Amino acid sequence: MASDALYINDRITIAGWELTEQFVLAGGAGGQNVNKVSTAVQLFFNISNSPSLSERIKDNALKLAGRRAAKDGTLMIEANRFRSQERNREDARDRLKELILKAAEPPPPPRKKTRPTKGSVERRLKEKAGRSDVKKMRGKPGGGE
Repeated sequence: MASDALYINDRITIAGWELTEQFVLAGGAGGQNVNKVSTAVQLFFNISNSPSLSERIKDNALKLAGRRAAKDGTLMIEANRFRSQERNREDARDRLKELILKAAEPPPPPRKKTRPTKGSVERRLKEKAGRSDVKKMRGKPGGGE
């Protein structure tokens, strides 16, 4: 089932033909509505073969997807929070958008190695010596002779 294009940000837009939606029966609360109407949405998106995403974003998205992604790189998002098909559809698309935005974030800057200051080293050693003295005082008087 082809749907509308999904606008992620000014650089990324997923074409409607890349998304497949399937409507299934949802469990849980909802009374007779749950038994009669297929309100839950399963949104399928093949991350690995998508021309809309760069390789870096594809790799990050597959890592973030975890068990929601199949071995062939197809992501399935199931949305059944709401009682209406349309709201579940929007929810699934929003969750896909969040996942891709998170995958598109730039990597954090590399950590710069730092050394402790001379004063902090001295304070730590002084504290250790003080602890040692306290523990030595806990022994029996006379040194156990």
